[in-house]
Amino acid sequence: MLRKILVIAAVCFSFSSVTYAQGIKQSKGNFEDKFRQLDEILPTANIYRNAGGEPGHKYWQQRADYTINATLDENKKRLSGTVKIKYHNNSPDTLRFLWVQLDQNVFDKNSKARLSRTTRSGPSKGLKGFGSKSGRLSLGQLRAQHVATDIDYGFDISSVKDGSNKTLKYTLVGTKMRIDLKKPLRTGKTVTFSIKYAYNIINNKVMGGRNGYEHFPKDEIEGGGYIYLIAQWYPRMGAYTDYEAWTAKEFLGTGEFTQEFGDFDVKLTVPADHIVAATGELENSSSVLTSAQRSRLKKSRTSKRPVLIVTDEEALENEKKGTSKTKTWHFKAKNVRDFAWASSRKFIWDAKGVKQTNAKVPLVMAMSYWPKEGGDLWKKYSTEVVEHTIDVYSRVTFKYPYPVIISVNGPVGGMEYPMITFNGPRTVLHKDGTRTYTKGAKNFLIGVVIHEVGHMYYPMIINSDERQWAWMDEGLNSYMDSVAGREWDPSDRPNEPSEIIGYMKGEVQVPIMTQSDSILRYGPNAYTKPATALNILRETILGNELFDFAFKEYARRWKFKRPTPADFFRTMEEASGIDLDWFWRGWFYSTDHVDISLDYVYKMEMGTKNPDIDFKNKRKAFKKRPASLFVENYRKKGMQSWVERNPDVSDFYDKNDNFTVTNKDRNSFNSFIKGLKPWEKAAYERTLKENKSYYVLEMSNKGGLVMPIILGLTYKDGSTEIKKLPAEIWRKSPLAVKKLLVLDKELSSIVIDPRWETADVNIENNYYPRRMIPSRVEIYKRPARKAKNLMHESKTKLKSDKDDKKEADKKKASKKAGDKKKNVKKKKAKK
Repeated sequence: MLRKILVIAAVCFSFSSVTYAQGIKQSKGNFEDKFRQLDEILPTANIYRNAGGEPGHKYWQQRADYTINATLDENKKRLSGTVKIKYHNNSPDTLRFLWVQLDQNVFDKNSKARLSRTTRSGPSKGLKGFGSKSGRLSLGQLRAQHVATDIDYGFDISSVKDGSNKTLKYTLVGTKMRIDLKKPLRTGKTVTFSIKYAYNIINNKVMGGRNGYEHFPKDEIEGGGYIYLIAQWYPRMGAYTDYEAWTAKEFLGTGEFTQEFGDFDVKLTVPADHIVAATGELENSSSVLTSAQRSRLKKSRTSKRPVLIVTDEEALENEKKGTSKTKTWHFKAKNVRDFAWASSRKFIWDAKGVKQTNAKVPLVMAMSYWPKEGGDLWKKYSTEVVEHTIDVYSRVTFKYPYPVIISVNGPVGGMEYPMITFNGPRTVLHKDGTRTYTKGAKNFLIGVVIHEVGHMYYPMIINSDERQWAWMDEGLNSYMDSVAGREWDPSDRPNEPSEIIGYMKGEVQVPIMTQSDSILRYGPNAYTKPATALNILRETILGNELFDFAFKEYARRWKFKRPTPADFFRTMEEASGIDLDWFWRGWFYSTDHVDISLDYVYKMEMGTKNPDIDFKNKRKAFKKRPASLFVENYRKKGMQSWVERNPDVSDFYDKNDNFTVTNKDRNSFNSFIKGLKPWEKAAYERTLKENKSYYVLEMSNKGGLVMPIILGLTYKDGSTEIKKLPAEIWRKSPLAVKKLLVLDKELSSIVIDPRWETADVNIENNYYPRRMIPSRVEIYKRPARKAKNLMHESKTKLKSDKDDKKEADKKKASKKAGDKKKNVKKKKAKK
């Protein structure tokens, strides 16, 4: 019963200041417990997932093995195939139907994804409801509308048959298909069935998405060249889990994938001049590669630098010819959750063997595939970055367990699948036929390859549910890719706390724990904020040693298993030995931000009880007050008070002030000293002897997110010091706190978070005394406004094609003459 109550409480949890969960209510005052334990909202630990965040002693997960035969029809841009699935029911439940994912259906004109898509631009309302301003639709948007209307996208299912070749009843539900079994599938049993299917491959540059083809109309081959990135290309099993049973969420295009591990045996028939990159190992290299290419592939296993398997020249030759013949490439992959591939006659291919010590897979083949458009950018960096990424991730988590890891250039900017990644940056072609690349393209390539290869760990091996919790793969991987990025180039500063403050203080956001399809700003929410939170957790809260141990333990526990957020939170706490519920609650379950303000600093003077000392100090403090303006102006006029003019008429009070010490005061002090116990006297005398400086700091939490308070202290002698106050300082007073500092030296200034390590959104209220805010102003020239002259424009001649050609030729001739002059100047300069 208690377990049932806790589950209900988890559903009812509210983040208001008064209600936390069913049966737990704060009804007095406005106190909000930022340190309330997460037990009330996390799922109750059980035999499948224990309270420490580890797989329980009865943990289970399903499995699906695939045998696929598919053919790419380049003329029709269509893929057809047959997939045979062997499904293993390892759950304790009996299954009467199965759910299969049909993700290509997301491109169907009537899909829930397309019909629920909203537009960002439209006419604004004007007078009486008429548009006062035109809406906007790009030509690209219009083109996508036309293509979606003209071409039928999504899976065509020809048949679904069981192992005896008997037809199985199935029902299509958007991007899913329910298959009704002829008999229940009991625990520990398997069922085999096959699906015959086909679909039209999308033009990725038109339709977007994570797969599709790209057309190169200027290639010499008739009709132009193509690159095909093929993913979500076969009917694949839906996930059945201990925490949700069958995954109910449809694929809407944002929330990614939730899948089961299994073995793949895949045969791909493509044009004979294509080169194919795929998940898994190539089984028939002798049938699809030349002897020279096989020799280079063998050499690459021990080479220090990448070896070209398919050279630039071979790829260019392939681009020219074309063929009606086909080849079948055969790949096998073990214990992966998906399979993807790429195919093109344009591909240049290089490879390099990466050695791993103390690993089940001692040699990993790092490989890259790119067209001539990738140029030296890809040749120099892609495979080297792949190797670097594997090295860093393997050290921080576990050794890479697969024999292959691939980076492919194509129309998809960045996407990951087991053993293969799709990455976008390319070189720029100049008029003289040379290719160069920008610094931005270089940084993008390095960054995207690190990130997508890093996804081999999250979620391809640590198999989190992307459809539910985007941050569990994107956020953790973004944290890890920042580690690998800094180790590639220390000047790289991704996921620094100061970089997230614009998002943190913004209004358009939801908690990190929001379901993937409901996230308002996907990039900051799923990638940057969780990665920054982990960076802060490591560098500021736990420290490197505790964090690294716990983070690695999480990876070890959930390798080839399916973790949930609760498993991550609990593992990090258990392995670090630190209660982090306040951290998860603030960073992952709320939209609070960090804004700790240092409101006041009081310099305290220690009272000694000795009137000869204390009264003297009080007199000094009294005299430091500004003089009365009345008295000051009175003196300027040379005027004297009545007492000054009549000194004979005065008494004791005119000659003594309120700080005059009497013997009564001294007797009282002596009595105080005599009445002290030995330990009290020792404490008193030590305090006076040490002569410490005492300060009281008043701080307020304006952002709501509790964090450690990091104090940068600057002393009057010029020395500095950092003091850290733990986040628990806010546990009983989350809005404002006071802190006594007892210091050896006098302070000149204090700043909170001097190294910007907590993502504090307003650093100006961190300084005491307040500083002048550094800023700048730019000089600019206001452009002249030109009125539209219809009278003049109406006389403009309508240009013909001949006129356009003449104008182009004139510009070309002018440029040629200019280049000639430059060359002459260069020659003269050399002489």
